[in-house]
Amino acid sequence: MDFRSWLIMTVILALFQTNFLRSDAAGNVNFDANYHVTWGNDHVLFLDQRREVQLSMDQASGAGFASNAFYASGFFQMRIKIPNKDTAGVVTAFYVPTNALINLFVKKFLLDHFHIQRTQNGQMAAKMLFLNTTVHDELDFEFLGNRPGKPVALQTNVFTNHVGGREQKFNLWFFIDDIPIRIFKNNGHKGVGYPNKAMQVIVSLWDGSSWATDGGREKVNWSSAPFQAHFQDFNIDGCVSTPDSPNKECYSQKHWWNTEQHWLLNPQQQKAYYDTRKKFMTYDYCADRNRYPHPPPECIG
Repeated sequence: MDFRSWLIMTVILALFQTNFLRSDAAGNVNFDANYHVTWGNDHVLFLDQRREVQLSMDQASGAGFASNAFYASGFFQMRIKIPNKDTAGVVTAFYVPTNALINLFVKKFLLDHFHIQRTQNGQMAAKMLFLNTTVHDELDFEFLGNRPGKPVALQTNVFTNHVGGREQKFNLWFFIDDIPIRIFKNNGHKGVGYPNKAMQVIVSLWDGSSWATDGGREKVNWSSAPFQAHFQDFNIDGCVSTPDSPNKECYSQKHWWNTEQHWLLNPQQQKAYYDTRKKFMTYDYCADRNRYPHPPPECIG
């Protein structure tokens, strides 16, 4: 089996409404080693000698940062403390897109203003427009806030060749650590795209009132602002590449994440994967017949 045939999306660690666990010095490197602020500079606060970052959001702005490099393969992680209390409409995002610069500044505007349609189950289907001709791939982890007493959602999505609409959503349980929650197989033989371009790591805190909570019916309560998210562990185990000139060495098994033991889930991971989906998954695009009367090809078989 080709080691690039499966894409396994794993939540490494997310903590909320509590403090960070103590991390080892090797894992929690200085922010500047791998990242830089991209927007909302006055809403970014550095702590613990720049080994922790706080992003804030109010009515004036949110904030975000991005990796200094693009990567064609790798293992990407971050410790995240999402905003607490009344966070409906608040989105804390960790994602890896190809055309990151265009995506960063245009995606939210498009979601707020153009081509928004609500499916019968409240999911938002957005026809995304891209302002360049490069192939757009993207892997999303989005923490979607909620009203007090209601569960925060973790939503994943996969874009390939400009096509998204592959949302899966989970009610977020209190503590997550190294649990695989999604597998996206390489179904090129079925005509399904597969992420294969160099990507940049993007993190942001922003207003998703138009779609994030209850299909956009619950908006941000600005009286609870500022909303604050904290981030640690800025280490990246990745193979640097460029969007236009792929580094073929990035697919070599000399990198530990490409070795055979990481091609498939082990029995313990498989059990955690299926148990988590059974207990906490609240939406799967593959099962949404109102949205997809004919299941997408990757959902069959």
